[in-house]
Amino acid sequence: MPTYHVHANFMTEFALAAGRVYRDPYEDVDVDVVFAGPGGRRARVPAFWAGGQTWRIRFAPPAVGKWTYETVCTNADDPGLHGQSGGVVAQEFGGDRANPLLRHGRLRVASDRRHLEMTDGTPFFWLGDTWWMGLCARIDWPLGYQKLVFDRVAKGFTVVQMVAGPYPDMDAWDPRGRSLAGFPFAAGFERINPEYYDMADLKIGYLVRNGLVPCIVGMWGYYLPQIGIERVKRYWRYLVARYGAYPVVWCMAGEATMPYYLSETREADSKLQRAGWTEVARYVQQIDGFDNPITIHPGRFAHDEVEDPSALDIDMLQTGHGDRESVLNNAASVTAAVAHEPRMPVVVGEVNYEGIMGRCWEDVQRMCFWTSILNGAAGHTYGANGIWQASTADEPYGASPHGHAWGNTPWQEAYHLPGSSQLGPARRLLERYPWWQMRTHNEWVEPAWDGREVYRPTAAGIPRELRIIYAPMVWDAPLVKGIEADVEYDALYFDPRSGEEISLGRVKPSADGTWRAPVPPEMHDWVIVMTA
Repeated sequence: MPTYHVHANFMTEFALAAGRVYRDPYEDVDVDVVFAGPGGRRARVPAFWAGGQTWRIRFAPPAVGKWTYETVCTNADDPGLHGQSGGVVAQEFGGDRANPLLRHGRLRVASDRRHLEMTDGTPFFWLGDTWWMGLCARIDWPLGYQKLVFDRVAKGFTVVQMVAGPYPDMDAWDPRGRSLAGFPFAAGFERINPEYYDMADLKIGYLVRNGLVPCIVGMWGYYLPQIGIERVKRYWRYLVARYGAYPVVWCMAGEATMPYYLSETREADSKLQRAGWTEVARYVQQIDGFDNPITIHPGRFAHDEVEDPSALDIDMLQTGHGDRESVLNNAASVTAAVAHEPRMPVVVGEVNYEGIMGRCWEDVQRMCFWTSILNGAAGHTYGANGIWQASTADEPYGASPHGHAWGNTPWQEAYHLPGSSQLGPARRLLERYPWWQMRTHNEWVEPAWDGREVYRPTAAGIPRELRIIYAPMVWDAPLVKGIEADVEYDALYFDPRSGEEISLGRVKPSADGTWRAPVPPEMHDWVIVMTA
């Protein structure tokens, strides 16, 4: 009976060798491992077929102490896979405490159902980046990929969205979707390709080791009618087994109910996809012994992509690529999602990739971020055109199946776009305050956001404690209203382009409770922060 010594919240892996030969090991047999730990805690974790006669188990003990395990195989006559037992002794981690995933644990939905937090209760600010095709060969491993990770960590990102299976904007066997190990599936989707995921392990594991949460998208939604619901569920079992021990977010599918671009049965496909992805989400809820949060990437609202929103933990949004026009839809969509029941944290998962179609530049990135967070979102995802499709100078991505190309900027250029460096300082500013307790208060400012004029300010905060006002264009500073007569505030200007701050000292409101900040040194967007 082997015993493994590991650190709590660290993923450890051990192998099983089948005692029988299977015609199709991916399809013919399932192995689960039941872990029992301190305080009566239990976790049932699937194992994954790793090729040949080998199955692997990945486990991250969620608590310090001694754990025991026993394997359960659907073929009880296989002595190599069924009835194997052992122990795991988990101890506190005393190494690099800079990695928040090691310091605070995996993600979960907080009790207020409005934001995400980590295992120890630390609020988690979702600042995502979009690498849909990050597992393909065009983002080279190790040098190119590691360079991109270092850049994103330095800039303050906390999440990377990445597709683990067949990609968007192509069909499943398009050569642009290959990694150095081929495609995710064998021909006909009959089984996965373990070598593909051996390579994916390098990239996904590297994110976690550097403190980035992988938001793993199973595949694009339109593949479900081709593959079939039962095979998609089996594929998701494989993903849960392989990556569930990491601190991940599961995203069932991208644009889940959108039919394939050239489909001639769009209505029927969309209906099938909505029902199918709901069933798959329910299945993942049942089999993930680590209870990683679940979402789905939508056409607009995640809660509309499934038949039952309770199958999800996070309401992800896609709000458009229409430059400033999409800023209005972004704010309106966040407001609607925050008010939707059942309540769940709202995260903008896609809006206005920087540089897409030659527009959506850094000023629009800032506007989208601030209108997301100040209207109640628990997080916001950036994207750069060129990175999401892993375009390179030697291999420009080119056209989608509909015949149009979104733009061919190489990712090696796109990761330098200035918008990516302007959101991290905004996140760090907000994390100095209890941002998760803020609510929208547009009555605090004049002119106020009205959903029709993109340059009107947005205000949020905590009465008697905190006010944050984003003014998309400052000629004269906006008028702050309703200042409590018995509360003294200090104020500052935050420059969302540079991250620099200018102290404004003590706020001295008029008798009617209003105050106008001095004219800032330049005319562009500014953030006013008032703290009691």
